[in-house]
Amino acid sequence: MKEFNDHTFVICAYKESKYLEDCIKSVLNQNIKSNVIISTSTLNSYIENLANKYNLSLYINTGKRGIGQDWNFGVSQTKTKYVTVAHQDDIYKDNYLEEIVKSLEKGKDFVIAFSDYREIKNGEEIKLTTNLKIKKILLFPLRFFRKSKFIRSRVLSLGSSICCPSVTVNTEVAGKTPYKTSLKCDLDWDTWNEMTKYKEGFLYIPKELMCHRIHEESETSNLIQNNIRLEEDIIMLEKFWPKPLAKFIMKFYKKAINTNKM
Repeated sequence: MKEFNDHTFVICAYKESKYLEDCIKSVLNQNIKSNVIISTSTLNSYIENLANKYNLSLYINTGKRGIGQDWNFGVSQTKTKYVTVAHQDDIYKDNYLEEIVKSLEKGKDFVIAFSDYREIKNGEEIKLTTNLKIKKILLFPLRFFRKSKFIRSRVLSLGSSICCPSVTVNTEVAGKTPYKTSLKCDLDWDTWNEMTKYKEGFLYIPKELMCHRIHEESETSNLIQNNIRLEEDIIMLEKFWPKPLAKFIMKFYKKAINTNKM
């Protein structure tokens, strides 16, 4: 099996997710082998037993906690240039890392690389939703203008079209604490917006290389239920547009959020 030693999957584990083992298996069963670790701020015997079962290093965040803080802690424990923060409920197709390596071998370096994705509901991979089809359309310009700061910003100005767990970060460019932490739900959108300032491009791979699980216990679902997502979405849109226009766009953006509701 081919190896890529300059990459690490950081599996961020939280409490006792019944999907964690499936995530672990998916990153261990990649066509190209790389490093895998588990990071958590909620240490328990369930996580510890799975780390031992698969002989994975386990790192415990005892400092500041929160989604962004936990992600940054996990990334900071790695020693590789490229890092993928794997969300415990999600699954990676066996060619996820292989496709990124192919691009690197062609000289396509990046600050972040990411792919399209599918959604899993009730244990089944579902057909493409309207929301995901819109995201594909929004991301299309990045196939040709991945290094344009203007195009990257305009792509993000209409919504968070980049799937966070599909992202691999170049830590030599973005650093070992790449995620912004001022927001709870849209911290990824906020982070990608910050990264448009780098000269290194966004490497968009228009293939469905992972599956994002939608379920009632997910943090995204909880944030949507508590309206935190809506509050932060308008904050982000106002970074790109005047307030009246941001509110107008928000009317359409609300409809897209319904795809995360069970």
